Amino acid sequence: MTLPPVPEPFYWTASGCGAVLRCRPLDAVAPHVFTTRELRLSSRDDWSRVAEAVGAEQVVTLEQVHGRDVAAVTPGVALRSERPRADAWVSNDPATAVAVRVADCVPLLLADAATGAVAAVHAGWRGTAAGIARTAVDALTGRFGTQPRNLVVAIGPSIGACCYPVGREVRDAFAAAFAAASAPTVGLPGLDRWFVDERLDLVAANRDQLVAAGVPAAQIHACGLCTAMHLDVLTSYRAEKEKAGRLAAAIRCRAYNRA
Repeated sequence: MTLPPVPEPFYWTASGCGAVLRCRPLDAVAPHVFTTRELRLSSRDDWSRVAEAVGAEQVVTLEQVHGRDVAAVTPGVALRSERPRADAWVSNDPATAVAVRVADCVPLLLADAATGAVAAVHAGWRGTAAGIARTAVDALTGRFGTQPRNLVVAIGPSIGACCYPVGREVRDAFAAAFAAASAPTVGLPGLDRWFVDERLDLVAANRDQLVAAGVPAAQIHACGLCTAMHLDVLTSYRAEKEKAGRLAAAIRCRAYNRA
């Protein structure tokens, strides 16, 4: 497996999960990883390796439903035995890593440099149209007192606009979200910024949501890796269909300071 080059501030490193991708500005706030196809994520042992890679006692995952619901982890509060039906975690528990699974959708990892609270977000086109990135920022603010200006964000591998032609129904879904007065997408740049030649740039759409939520653009870092273009290292549902595995994006709160 030949690891593709990544822009600063991202870097590859070895771990018990195999090769993983990390982001230096996020390193300074919270332990985190983006995994590769070296880790199959098919057993409890695989997820234990993810927890170990970020120094957590355990890792929790979601039943992802391509919406904008957010689940929370806090110290001393028992988690339900079943996985929450949601597409983002927020957490202030240093013992627990929160993770999302992707195979083309955009994985977002967020950390508050002031309080230490973190979030992990799964943003497919439906979740992006529903405003999941901005909703996660709002959840961090509401639960943990996060000021968006203190957030550092890493955007991991996802399908790029180069490989993501979409149908009219996708653009119509985004247009409907823009038309809804209460939608978190209100006030964002026009759809022409995200749809070029009938291809969707999910990374740009999520970056714009974060900026609209108050996250400084300079604190949002995208690795620029297209999952469909690097199938020896990553995995892509668009390219591999049912044979596609999943990648994990996981993060742990190093410490929590009340705002």
